[in-house]
Amino acid sequence: MKLTIGHLYPDLLNLYGDRGNIQCMMKRCQWRGIDAETIEFTLEDKIDFTKLDIVLLGGGSDREQMLVCDRLRTIQKDFHDYVEDGGSVIAVCGGYQLLGHYYDTDEGRIEGLSLVDLYTEQGSPRLIDNIVLQNDAFEHPIVGFENHGGRTYIGENRPFGRVLYGHGNNGEDGTEGVLYKNVVGTYLHGPLLPKNPHISDYLIKNALKRKYGTDELAPLDDTQELEANASIYQRFVK
Repeated sequence: MKLTIGHLYPDLLNLYGDRGNIQCMMKRCQWRGIDAETIEFTLEDKIDFTKLDIVLLGGGSDREQMLVCDRLRTIQKDFHDYVEDGGSVIAVCGGYQLLGHYYDTDEGRIEGLSLVDLYTEQGSPRLIDNIVLQNDAFEHPIVGFENHGGRTYIGENRPFGRVLYGHGNNGEDGTEGVLYKNVVGTYLHGPLLPKNPHISDYLIKNALKRKYGTDELAPLDDTQELEANASIYQRFVK
């Protein structure tokens, strides 16, 4: 079995170690004997989504989002078809905002991909803190770090998690991120996946299920990863 990960515009969208999410997924595949490949795409590259199993759209500043939004609109249909067909996506911070219809900033509106029914508005002050989430679909808490000026509103969509500590999507409704089909959108940096191996495996399982019809994964020794996860949970929640 082989999974191909597409990393979109890492030269522009790679804040707070988001590239570490790629490294985590690659290693967790390789440790299980699953062949894994990452393809990095620049603004000039053509993207064939039919060849991809997981897509990472990382975080960037408002300026960098402005730079990529025009290019993203040219791939909107292909990206939309990939998402609706069950393609796995992890979109972090700026990438998360670009999943939606728009992000209104002081410098103007950044048009999104409209892959998910959500929108973002700029707010003040910035929402900066460690963050802990609970989602009953996962055995362990979800932990990370948030630093965003945007306030995101996800409407009737499922959140990535309920905020136990931190701010979340907008600091008001107690939600963080979004889950839509096999898309994970989130403000959690850090990177997210090394401290949350269960989320990494969630993405891998979804990709395997779509491509091969099976989501069985051999267990790994996640003792250290889960100790780090539990330590953060206990520090900020208990």
